[in-house]
Amino acid sequence: MKLNKNLFSFALAAMVLSSCNMDYNEYTAYDKDYIQRSFAYVGGLMTTIYTDIDTDWGNLSGAMLSSATDESEYSHDGNAVEDFYNGNWSPTNNRSSIWSKAYEGITYCNEVIDNWTGLTFDQFKLNLDYEKQMYLYQNYQYEARWARAYFYFTLVRQFGGVPFKEHNTTGSEETALPCTSADEIFDFINSECDDIKDKIIEDYAGKSDMILAKAETGRANKYAVLALKAQAALYHASPLFTQGKTEEEKKNLWAAAVIANKEMIDAAEAKGMGLASSMNLLWDKEFYSNTESTKEILFARRTASSSSFEGYNFPVGYSSGQGGNCPTQDLVDAFECTDGKSISESPLYDPTHPYDNRDPRLKTTVVLNGDAWPNDLATYNSEHPTIETYEGGYHSRTGNAAGKSYATTTGYYLKKFCNADQILRARSGYAATTSPHGWLTFRMGGMYLNYAEALYQYFKACGNDNAADASGAVEYIDAEGNKTTVTVPGTQTAAKMASKTRTRSGMPAFATGMDNNQFWAEYKNERRVELAFEGHRFYDVRRWMEDGDKFMNIHRMEITKNEDGTFTYNKVAVTRGDGQWQSKWNLFPFSQTEIMKSGNAIQQNPGWN
Repeated sequence: MKLNKNLFSFALAAMVLSSCNMDYNEYTAYDKDYIQRSFAYVGGLMTTIYTDIDTDWGNLSGAMLSSATDESEYSHDGNAVEDFYNGNWSPTNNRSSIWSKAYEGITYCNEVIDNWTGLTFDQFKLNLDYEKQMYLYQNYQYEARWARAYFYFTLVRQFGGVPFKEHNTTGSEETALPCTSADEIFDFINSECDDIKDKIIEDYAGKSDMILAKAETGRANKYAVLALKAQAALYHASPLFTQGKTEEEKKNLWAAAVIANKEMIDAAEAKGMGLASSMNLLWDKEFYSNTESTKEILFARRTASSSSFEGYNFPVGYSSGQGGNCPTQDLVDAFECTDGKSISESPLYDPTHPYDNRDPRLKTTVVLNGDAWPNDLATYNSEHPTIETYEGGYHSRTGNAAGKSYATTTGYYLKKFCNADQILRARSGYAATTSPHGWLTFRMGGMYLNYAEALYQYFKACGNDNAADASGAVEYIDAEGNKTTVTVPGTQTAAKMASKTRTRSGMPAFATGMDNNQFWAEYKNERRVELAFEGHRFYDVRRWMEDGDKFMNIHRMEITKNEDGTFTYNKVAVTRGDGQWQSKWNLFPFSQTEIMKSGNAIQQNPGWN
């Protein structure tokens, strides 16, 4: 489809072409005569490409993917997120919003790469900002290649092998594209990142003299490229994508993951990047300008100012709070005591005061009974100045708050990512507020954990019974037989890398000398706690091919207030669906519509026929 350039403005490129379908072959073409009229025309399309990059602010009518896991439960019964475990997930209801967005983004990226590079905009050469405009324009091709690789990562993460196009075509040729293997998709991501990592702008902050806009925090740079390469390599080596491979082939992929993640960590640290002093800064309303947060954030999808996320997740009984994604007792239990031991092992754990002496990240992630949160809760309702999730409490399902049917089902509300200062509804003396939000696609905390996992799995594959403390040479052999060797120093063991996020929060580092089973269990728990609600848990369990049953069997907390003002806590088991995890759920089903349109060139994923 080609638009008449005299009748349509370029702004139409921002429209979603097939938001209700799963077409991967629709695109809008603009000729060079039109595009070269203005720098803004290409820039506008780049904005659209970035808009297609995934976030999870409640994509399923307010529900996050976390509520399809053991992180949370959505308080509104009958939400589409339940399809992931109630038996309604199928090729005719495949629950993939990523497909259409990713292929739309890939199409736009191909347009930029193939047709809109190499323009000179000669008519603007005498303009004072010409050099700066060209500086940004010449980088667009590399941003587009990064974005295209990222879109393919989101697709392979969900489906495995998918239809692949590096150039746009039309008609039946593109409709009938078969699936390219997951291995080839991962190899493409790796090669693209390698090719552009030294061509794309390294750091916008270091080019302030060439940047037109005040902040370029939402654009991909060298470190976003390295982060994508590292994360994709970790997924490629994971059990879901290495089924049928030899043990040597698996070890080789773990070696590739080690090398990619080490490259990312070493480059970022050499630039002065690392962990923010506080996790809270990562989702603070000023996250994009605070130097502490920006040194950890490698890439974040910055969204326009809004209060919709708070509206979905603020406690029922506060302003227009809708309850939303309520953390499970399972997630709460994952937060250790301050001595670094689990609640089942630590002498610090007191079941009558279960939230005392716990990992500080618990109270920054979860709203607990008795919390004074949001910040103007007491002003809004002086009769109930703290959160009451106990039975009969104001913010519980059996309380008297408005909309109580949406109140927490688990005994908790979500705090992470929510702006505690937000006012959802104007009232006397108080105006409604909004604030920007940033979806944390890649951050250093996650990269340290990725690196730890790759190190552990590689040295374990080498036969080391204490892989968490291992260091030394790591060898990778590519398809042509070329060998790459890196040396992992003793300062970069899996245990030390996985400890960084712990010690940042005031928790003890992992002890040395753990056997492999112990480290793996503790690593998975650390990843679960640190990255809660950031979209990782849903995919981690799938790529590990472990713990899926935990998604089906969760726990809530029933809290009873006693006459003396103390509370009694009772953990209650909840079974989702039939309680049985199905291995076919590790990959999404292809839409039956897409299979039919392809003439069966797309073959359905195992178990979904």
